[in-house]
Amino acid sequence: MKPSPAPDAALARRLPPLLLTVGLLLGPLVAQAQAPNPASLYWAATLHAWLAAMLALMATVVGLVSSHHHRERPAIFLVGMMLSWVVLRATAAPGVAGLRPLLMTLLVLCGVQYLLRQMHWRRNWLDHALLIQCLVVPASLLLTGGQVGVLATVWHAVLGLELVAAMGWALRLRQQRLRVTPDGALRREFHVMALLMLPTMVALLTEMSLVSVNEPLWWTASPWLSLLLPLLMLGLGLQIVGSVAQARADAEKRAAALEQRMADRIADMERSHNLLAEQKLEQVTERERKRIAADLHDDLGAKLLTIVHTSESDRISTLAREALEEMRLSVRGLTGKPVHLIDALGDWRAEVVSRLGQANILAEWKSPSEDIEHTFQARSYVQTTRILRESVSNIIKHSGATTATISSNVLDGYFVLTIQDNGQGIPLGLDGRLDRGHGMASMKSRAKQMHGQCLVESGPGWGTVIRLTIPL
Repeated sequence: MKPSPAPDAALARRLPPLLLTVGLLLGPLVAQAQAPNPASLYWAATLHAWLAAMLALMATVVGLVSSHHHRERPAIFLVGMMLSWVVLRATAAPGVAGLRPLLMTLLVLCGVQYLLRQMHWRRNWLDHALLIQCLVVPASLLLTGGQVGVLATVWHAVLGLELVAAMGWALRLRQQRLRVTPDGALRREFHVMALLMLPTMVALLTEMSLVSVNEPLWWTASPWLSLLLPLLMLGLGLQIVGSVAQARADAEKRAAALEQRMADRIADMERSHNLLAEQKLEQVTERERKRIAADLHDDLGAKLLTIVHTSESDRISTLAREALEEMRLSVRGLTGKPVHLIDALGDWRAEVVSRLGQANILAEWKSPSEDIEHTFQARSYVQTTRILRESVSNIIKHSGATTATISSNVLDGYFVLTIQDNGQGIPLGLDGRLDRGHGMASMKSRAKQMHGQCLVESGPGWGTVIRLTIPL
């Protein structure tokens, strides 16, 4: 993939304004080169003092950050750079001016190490050279008797060039990384570092040029140009604090996302556990139902059948037969086996026609016109059978009807059973409701258990209509 030229273009757009800014700063200073303004020097000294205090505070903050975050360990060199500048500012008095090259050496050592190690660029030869330089500079000054002269000026220029070279190389490394990984965050970081370093590089080069070209102008411009280096260090410190704060925010977001994933996992596990528990309970319940059904069929059913065949009383034999039918119906509900609707309709028709015929009531059964392939759950079959039996019992015992019509149909996923007679109707209860007698409340309750409904329409002299609707 072709590298994106965006960083070069952005830097090219920003470089002329930066140079223009430096030119605007130097313009008034050139005009004052022959006559330095004491007020200007006073304000420059005041700004230096404020920056020294701010750098001391920033060095403390950055030192604490670097000691607690492994990724920010190179920031300890930035702390050394800041403290070196603060001490360098404190040695501005003429009596200790000989220490300035040595302090400048420490500042350059820390600055170069921080700028390059921040980009994970480290060379052993450079580390050795910087350490040797820390010995060579004070030794060469001692050989001159500690006098500040040409040698000190040369060392100052060399150290300044080293710092400028380190800044330029750090920007180059950032640019190369951005070309390899064109990320928006890296691009913004590159632009910020360019805005911080380029003015400082220009200021350092300008200051070194003025020493040899125009010393009066240097005396006027140097206090202002030297402000850019501490401002750069403050900017680098703020960048470290900001990056740590951003990392903290990102870590909190990741922790929140992890907590959400853990909560989702726990919820899934709880649902799975509940589902397994329900399945286990259903299996245990199913086994218990089958056991009870087998016991009823083998023990109670056999005894009731014996009573039916051996009893000399017709009433006892009839009651035993009815109890046997109820027991068989309960056993079918307990086994849990679904029933084909066509088979259920056949059973209901045989029972209803037989019972109404024994009571001298003409029974008319109307089945669905088309084939039915639906099935009934065992519990629904049992409840529907009991509702139908209760309705037929009411017709036989209370209606005085001569004709009864039972019709069934399947509409939109619902099974509809209608039972109608031409009897005398159901009298209203004391509160004007039809479900106060003849088991109407029980039938409606059974229908509700199947998520259906049982409607009753009746009136004196025009019979009764019971309409049962349940979902399939």
